[in-house]
Amino acid sequence: MSSGTSTDHGHIRPDSPESAAQPGMQPWQFFVLAGLGCATAVTFMARAQGLTVVLLLSLLMATTVLVAIAAFRAIRPLVSEQDDRSAVIGQRTRAALEQEKANTLRTIKELEFDRAMGKMSEEDFREMSSRLRARAARLIKQLDAGTGYRPRIEQDLARRLGERAEAKPSRAARACAQCSTANDPDARFCKNCGGRLA
Repeated sequence: MSSGTSTDHGHIRPDSPESAAQPGMQPWQFFVLAGLGCATAVTFMARAQGLTVVLLLSLLMATTVLVAIAAFRAIRPLVSEQDDRSAVIGQRTRAALEQEKANTLRTIKELEFDRAMGKMSEEDFREMSSRLRARAARLIKQLDAGTGYRPRIEQDLARRLGERAEAKPSRAARACAQCSTANDPDARFCKNCGGRLA
C-alpha cells in the first residue's frame, strides 16, 4: 500500500480545513474562557484595592492560562489514542521527519546491540525500546499522512525521459551494405561483419 493511499474515506483529519469549519469547542477555547472568567471574578473581588493589584492579578490569570494550555498540549499525546496525522508541509519538513525517523531506528538498533552485549538490563531495554518504537511509529504515520511519493516520482521520471529524448540525436541507424545490419548512427564499421560503412 502506497503512502498516498488512504482507507478512511469518510474520516476528516483534525488538522484539515473541513475540521476547522465544524462547530464545537476546542480545548484551548475552554482554557481561554476559564481564564477570562477567573480574571473577571478576581477583578470584581479586588477592584477596591487599586488598579495595580487588578492588573497584576489579570496578568497572573493570563499566565496561568498559557501554562495550562502548554501543559495540556504536552500531556494530551501521552494519554489520547488519537493519531498524530498532521500534514507534512514542504520538502524541508519531510526531510527533517525522515532524518528523525532514521535516527530513531538507529537508536533502537544500538539499544538492541547494547542489550546483546550485556551493557543494559532487560527492564531498561523494554522501557526505552517501547518509547522509541512508539516514536518511530508516530513519525511513520506522520510521513504517510503527507503527500505521497507517486506524483514526485512521476514528475522526476517525466523530466528524465525528456532530458534523454533531447540528448539523443534524431539520426537514423546506418545499415550495412553487405549484411544489412543496423548500426549506430555514428558507427564507421559494421558491428556484424566488420565492413566499412559508407
